[in-house]
Amino acid sequence: MSLASLSGVEVDYDRGRALGPIDLSLSPGEVVALVGPSGCGKSTALRLLAGLEAPTRGTVTRAAGKGETAVVFQAATLAPWLPARDNVALPLELAGTSKVEARAAADEALRKVGLGAALNARPAQLSGGMAMRASLARALVTRPRLLLLDEPFAALDEITRRALADDVLALTAELAPAVVFVTHNVEEAVYMAGRVVVMTSGPGRIAGEVAVAGPLVRPPGFRTTEVFRTAAEAVSTLLAGAMERAA
Repeated sequence: MSLASLSGVEVDYDRGRALGPIDLSLSPGEVVALVGPSGCGKSTALRLLAGLEAPTRGTVTRAAGKGETAVVFQAATLAPWLPARDNVALPLELAGTSKVEARAAADEALRKVGLGAALNARPAQLSGGMAMRASLARALVTRPRLLLLDEPFAALDEITRRALADDVLALTAELAPAVVFVTHNVEEAVYMAGRVVVMTSGPGRIAGEVAVAGPLVRPPGFRTTEVFRTAAEAVSTLLAGAMERAA
């Protein structure tokens, strides 16, 4: 059963076509990574699924109810004047949940991402990794059916990126939304996703897909396994071929 999809989608801007034609279908509980060169339309595809942009041609199907789709961007986008618990509670309050219930849910979400001791901290008091954890808590507090992640770890150091990758996989395993994860990093894509979709240079089309076997909550040492290395090599080969054809 498809939870969200892009069917025959194309996006044109004044400068020309940015995306498509592209077909992509997402099932509940699966994690899909989009990889491709800069300007290939990865973020455009994400905006279509988020309902932030309409296609020039084609059909977008998405979880459109209140709180059913959540987006985490590269920048944490937290309201600087609000403490962490109020930032996380905001989506629930906007959906009509009482302040008391929204704050209780926010506190629980922040504890799940390891920020139980920072409920009253303002964004300026949080490190980059902590701010991204708060953004993740805000995205998950509505228990979305579709979670969209647009290079959320790009500005973070490698140790923090790896820790957050494990956090995302553990949290999404509990809630089982469909997840789309946009990244430039091949190894990060293979670690995070059960299916890696490789896009060509713009206008972005799908060059191919690589399935990654194994449980999505990755066991220790997964990056050293043959499954991981084989999948990473397959994605890299597809990506190199897609860029060669576009050159």
